[in-house]
Amino acid sequence: MSKKEKAKLRPVAKWFRAMRRAEPFLYRPFFPYKKHGNVTQFNDRAYIFVGNHLSVFDVVFPAVSTNRVVHFMAKNTLFEKGLMKKFVTKCECIPVNRDGTDVKAVMLAMKYLKIGDCISIFPEGTRNKTDEIFLPFKSGAAAISIKMKTPIIPMVQVKKIKLFHKSNVLFGEPIEFTEYYDKRLTEEDLNKCDDFLRNKLFEMYENLNSLLIKKKRKK
Repeated sequence: MSKKEKAKLRPVAKWFRAMRRAEPFLYRPFFPYKKHGNVTQFNDRAYIFVGNHLSVFDVVFPAVSTNRVVHFMAKNTLFEKGLMKKFVTKCECIPVNRDGTDVKAVMLAMKYLKIGDCISIFPEGTRNKTDEIFLPFKSGAAAISIKMKTPIIPMVQVKKIKLFHKSNVLFGEPIEFTEYYDKRLTEEDLNKCDDFLRNKLFEMYENLNSLLIKKKRKK
């Protein structure tokens, strides 16, 4: 990239570029990880990353999987004070109400996708601290994907990210609900898409869990 091109980068793009350069030295030695499945870099267009939520560090996986800016949907309380306020503001995260019904958040997400940025959504809405595989999903990811004709990249983890423990994340193939493009969507249509996405993530979770169990047995 030439100096002229660098100068044209938006501040948020420069911020993500700096973080990606620092990640192998400041993050990975302390929180090592391995990516499984579709490990290609998603650089060719805008994407919507959708995955389960176990740790505050889950944001790293979509961020390192593309060279584009990734806007994370984050609960609006993170924008109130402290270090998290600075981080979510710097990353231009998208504030979302706790109940998940936030028209402004959806409109902002679509605006970012329109200019070629990516967005990341954790449909559980908060970190899963229970023994359940997933918390109840909040709708929205499928609807945004259809409206903007943007593929969803599903991703799952089995265990919470921990210091000096290798994490594993499985990326799936892009999901596109093309049969619903340019169609007037009913509530039933959206429910079908939401169910499909949740079932796909559950299937990926089971696959990753089985893979890790097999590897553990071989040791």
